[in-house]
Amino acid sequence: MNLLSRLRDSFETLNIDGILVNSSTNRRYLTGFTGTAGIVLISKNDARLLTDFRYTKQAEEQVDEFTVKQIEKNNTSEIAKHLQEMGIAKLGFEEEHLTYAQHKNFQNTFAAKLVPTKLFVESFRMQKSSQEIKFIKEAVNVTDEAFNHILQVIKIGMTEQEVANELEQYIKTAGFAPSKSSMVVASGARSALPHGIASDKKIENGDMVTMDFGALSQDYCSDMTRTVSVGEPPSQLKEIYSIVHKALAECLNSLKPNLTIKELDHIIREPIEKAGYGEKFGHGAGHGIGLDVHEELFITSNSTKRLLPNMVMTIEPGIYIPGLGGVRIEDDVLITENGCEVLTMSPKNLIVL
Repeated sequence: MNLLSRLRDSFETLNIDGILVNSSTNRRYLTGFTGTAGIVLISKNDARLLTDFRYTKQAEEQVDEFTVKQIEKNNTSEIAKHLQEMGIAKLGFEEEHLTYAQHKNFQNTFAAKLVPTKLFVESFRMQKSSQEIKFIKEAVNVTDEAFNHILQVIKIGMTEQEVANELEQYIKTAGFAPSKSSMVVASGARSALPHGIASDKKIENGDMVTMDFGALSQDYCSDMTRTVSVGEPPSQLKEIYSIVHKALAECLNSLKPNLTIKELDHIIREPIEKAGYGEKFGHGAGHGIGLDVHEELFITSNSTKRLLPNMVMTIEPGIYIPGLGGVRIEDDVLITENGCEVLTMSPKNLIVL
């Protein structure tokens, strides 16, 4: 069953007879269209991509299962006409992506009843196709290569920004784009900042350096974190590294289909909590990756979801001590029929440069 058929099978449960998709990422996922403007309309027997003059030719070349229709940019009345032609009376919309102003405009213009949907397209994006997995693996591979390269370059006196620039340039030279997220390069005491964006701080002897970065292949993301030491690190940071490494290893050994996300969150956090650092691990334990670097599903203690084959996600335990530094190790993993495949091949043992 193709994607459109699977989407339509959900209409009855949602009490809708059509869906309007305005999220740029969801539009890209559904249609393959990479332009920056467009609305997707799907009914029980029709599927249209509405875009303006700038993108009609591009859309016609990129889109297969959708009929491309040209409309005037931001013309809600034209969208209303297409809804009427498609026979949509109960229109689902993406509640996470439609602004209040847009909703008000639609409500005043459309004859169709507006019905909010929650993470509708995102729920289909969680399990990847073989083609999507191929693109993610390509992005992961160049990220691994960039990490191996930076190990030969990074040294005392180099700034965090210079490290970030070197990683970015390597990825670009290899023919890929860097991740959409700002690159994290945080050294010394700054490594206690989970999202410490690269600064002009110079790397000093004994600094832990956390690097969180990735690449894009056909818009699909990788997302890896490694922490290395430039010179011998303080003993407490070596201890922390060992704890984080253990948490990641135990988690990877536990990954399999049908494991609940709540259980997974507990497995990741338990070794860190037992070591007395639970309060120093204050962020999410992982997330899905795909067209977005952070996407469903998210590993949280209150999630009701379960792991399914072909989900691709990160596992990223960390410990952060203000004034001293921090450690995070993040792998990209593919859930398989019987367990998982670790996609990131970069070494996880403590590297002292």
